[in-house]
Amino acid sequence: MAPKPKDKPKSPASPAAAAPPPSIEDLFTSLNRHIERSEFKLVVKVAEQVLSIAPGDEDAIRCKVVALIKGDNIDAALSTIQSSQKLPIDLGFFKAYCLYRLNRLDEALESLKNQERNSATMLIESQILYRLGKMDACVDVYHLLQKSNIESFEINLVASLISAGRASEVRRTLESLRITPNSSFELAYNVACSLIEDNKYADAEQLLLAARRIGQETLTDESLAEDEIGAELAPIAVQLAYVEQLLGRTQEAAGSYTEIINQNLADESSLAVAISNLIAVKGPKDISDSLKKLDRLKEKESQNFQLAHALDLKLSPKQRETIYANRLLLLLHANKIDQAWELVAALPDIFPDSVMPVLLQAAVLVRENKAGKAEELLAQFAEKFPEKSKIAFLSRAQVAAAVGHVQIAAESLAKIPDIQHMPATVATLVTLKERAGDINGAGSVLESAIKWWSNAMTEDNKLGIIMQEAASFKLRHGKEEDAACLYEELVKNQGGIEALVGLVRTVAHVNVDKAEAYEKQLKPLPGLKEVDVDSLEKTSGAKQVDEAPHVELTGAQDESKIKEKPKKKRKRKPRYPKGFDPANPGPTPDPERWLPKRERSSYRPKRKDKRAAQVRGSQGAVVREKSEVGATATNPSISSKSSQATSSKGASQPAESSKPSSKSSRKKSRK
Repeated sequence: MAPKPKDKPKSPASPAAAAPPPSIEDLFTSLNRHIERSEFKLVVKVAEQVLSIAPGDEDAIRCKVVALIKGDNIDAALSTIQSSQKLPIDLGFFKAYCLYRLNRLDEALESLKNQERNSATMLIESQILYRLGKMDACVDVYHLLQKSNIESFEINLVASLISAGRASEVRRTLESLRITPNSSFELAYNVACSLIEDNKYADAEQLLLAARRIGQETLTDESLAEDEIGAELAPIAVQLAYVEQLLGRTQEAAGSYTEIINQNLADESSLAVAISNLIAVKGPKDISDSLKKLDRLKEKESQNFQLAHALDLKLSPKQRETIYANRLLLLLHANKIDQAWELVAALPDIFPDSVMPVLLQAAVLVRENKAGKAEELLAQFAEKFPEKSKIAFLSRAQVAAAVGHVQIAAESLAKIPDIQHMPATVATLVTLKERAGDINGAGSVLESAIKWWSNAMTEDNKLGIIMQEAASFKLRHGKEEDAACLYEELVKNQGGIEALVGLVRTVAHVNVDKAEAYEKQLKPLPGLKEVDVDSLEKTSGAKQVDEAPHVELTGAQDESKIKEKPKKKRKRKPRYPKGFDPANPGPTPDPERWLPKRERSSYRPKRKDKRAAQVRGSQGAVVREKSEVGATATNPSISSKSSQATSSKGASQPAESSKPSSKSSRKKSRK
């Protein structure tokens, strides 16, 4: 076969025949058209064509960066910005926004420092501060933006105030802005959250119901589908369930949470909050189901528990800490200590500035009965981070008190100066020191608290409470004179019936005449003038009487009752069975006639044949010894128990005694 002829190579097309590249003007016209149509991928493509013709064109670079951001391609946008750093183009604002979207918050805040301070830069700064948890600084920035015409300004301002712990300022802020809570369902939701922070749960529930109604009407007018409306209003549904939980309607709250989770219409953050709250309501019940629900929130590719990246960005630090803490507590209830340690080991990297990882690590140690190591861990953390030592020392005191280390518990509480004067702390310290036998130390705690409250210039002064407790303490430990001095000072400065009663009772131990003088200052109780104290003291004391309706008797009725004699009971003749003659009753009946025969003293069991001990069953059967048979004959009431014990023993151990006993019985029978 002849070889096929080779194809001749085609000659390259001449430059004149090729299509000419579009001009920059045409490319920018196309770019503008794609921008108006929100065709961001085409915007990027055309911008790259412009840059291939005119590298470093500022407008093309800006269009490309914005299109990448709009298309949610943040990494590519940041890479474009970084590659254009040598060009004389200011892209700092876009860089800060990209870093904010990538949750590189500190870098984003640093990138804004060189930018001009206008409404756009301050708005992104407020968002960065909010996510960083610096709520007071965030509120300050929003106050600077008050005169700017920013969409949803009041919604974000109220949210910042609540997160900063300044929920009490929300109402006054809205009044200054001349805005009502019902102006939008988002604002009504945020104001309801402020009412929850102020413990006004019923008012919050009503406002949340109004927010749901307003949101339903607004979103229906915008022609949204029912699923989309449900997703938009999911945060309101979760918050309503939370209010039910706070109001003590736990079954209704659990039902609402379960319905939200099963519908699966909520956004990621609302779903996470609903799951976490449902776990808190259920507690240690159905642990496996709770762990499965939490697994829905973790990163799919991660073997260990770690929140999904998108969810991690949407939740606040407090919400994320709560979810991880609930996960750990479930593992401890399920006795999965190894998994708990794995989770605890990862928490310091996730929450580097939080005290929560150390508290959870201490909880695991306590679960392993290593309270001493938990106390040591918390003490080391408190010394290393003094600004976070308060909660560490409180936790250490709780752990130590639970295991009976009263000295360590008192020492931990004494290292928190902010709460030394509070009545609860004073009472706890006094109790701990009393248990430790340090009576003088307990007295010094009370004296320092009295001194602090004496110099305090506060409206809610607790001096009276502390002085009364101090007087009771002195009286309890036999220091009646010191207790009387405290009560006298309390009566002079503050007065009060309780203090005067305590003074009378205390002084009565030392000086009866002085106690009677103070007793005259007490108001007489109504109805005590007619009581004869001397005759009352001679009585045997009060007796407890069942509650009965009280009826007032007149004098004549009272006298007639006294004169009445007690009625004698009529004696009735005994009733005998038919045919019974009481004059000739016959022999006395057997007192053991109601007992079973085997339990009567006259019972004698039948003699059994000696051959009954032989085994006729399968190999390994158990035969009772002679001593057991004798015991059975003499004490039949425990025969069932002894046979059960023998059979259970024979089931677990080989019956070695059965063979010799059977042989001996055969030999005897042959003889």
